[in-house]
Amino acid sequence: MYDEKIVEQAIAIHTETYGTAPTTVSYAPGRIEVLGNHTDYNEGTTFSTAINMGHCFCISASGKPGVRLTAGDIPSTTEFDPSTDERLEKKFQWANYVKGVFFYLREHGVEVDGVDCTFLGSIPMGAGLSSSAALEVATAFAVLKYAGKDLDKKDIGILAQKSENNFAGCNCGLLDQFSSIYGVHHGLIHSDFRTLETYPVKLPDDVVFLMINPHIKHTLADSPYNARRISCELAAAELDTLIDHDVKALRDVSWEEFEANKDKIDPEAAKRATHVVGEITRVEKGVKLLAEGKLAAFGQFLFDSHETSRTAFENSCDELDMVVEAARDAGALGARLSGGGWGGSVVALVHAKDADAICGKIIETCKAKGLHPTAETIIPSAGATIIK
Repeated sequence: MYDEKIVEQAIAIHTETYGTAPTTVSYAPGRIEVLGNHTDYNEGTTFSTAINMGHCFCISASGKPGVRLTAGDIPSTTEFDPSTDERLEKKFQWANYVKGVFFYLREHGVEVDGVDCTFLGSIPMGAGLSSSAALEVATAFAVLKYAGKDLDKKDIGILAQKSENNFAGCNCGLLDQFSSIYGVHHGLIHSDFRTLETYPVKLPDDVVFLMINPHIKHTLADSPYNARRISCELAAAELDTLIDHDVKALRDVSWEEFEANKDKIDPEAAKRATHVVGEITRVEKGVKLLAEGKLAAFGQFLFDSHETSRTAFENSCDELDMVVEAARDAGALGARLSGGGWGGSVVALVHAKDADAICGKIIETCKAKGLHPTAETIIPSAGATIIK
């Protein structure tokens, strides 16, 4: 499943801008993070799902050196040399996500130059739904197809992550890129970021997710994201000296081991690790809960996740907290911030038959508190694909 309207619009913009239709068109979805917040760079596990919103990327030959790139929603066009690692100036920061992909594909023998490109997405920018990862993955799929090359999906995810780390300045993990690549229809993706293995987990037919966007924009590159990662690495290093087995990352620490040693390490690092170790524990217990059909217990894990986001990792904000509480009061099975935090959106798990009523109650409660969120039902969707 892909957003046909966005694909049609992207092709039309490309044709109008460059005077020729694209020869290669790709699409990659955004994602919602269901459980496993900030666990990816701690070599942990996550539940996520690709969504029915994403980015389309178009390519055609230009006949001259360089890459011309148009952002269809601004609209704005810039050019860059794909063989250099020089970042574009700030007003064209959006192009760095694409340039990084072109640059790192060259390390895999994929050297594409002399092309015109256009991208367009249906993911609200700053909503915490991984618009940047969708753009990176869509770019990689399109460039590979245009060049007639193949690359393992894991390698695509890794180079897209590398692009975001080094060209966009956000030291993110692999969750967003893997979710965009490995999405499955009406299912979750369980990803292990130590082994880089993924597998689908079926959702019960009678549940859906709501995405509630309070329109608090965020940019992870400008947030405390990188500082949180440093704290997690410090916690792992200090716990390694206290626990009688190797601790290479917080993935290696059980909840019981953490509880026994948290007061012996740096207080701030321990505070951040409380959330991450708890999340890894919740994901693994959640696999069993879903298999047993225990939705209420699984939903409670979402509420628990948001609570430690709020109190321990401190990556929530007042607006997200209001939305989560509104979802709880409206009868959602669970709700939490989705994504890096410090803005973005809330994901809520609900029975399909209750979705409209719960959605309406959440909006009503939030408006009474001065927020004006939008909400819609999320359809778990298939991963990135080539359209043309």
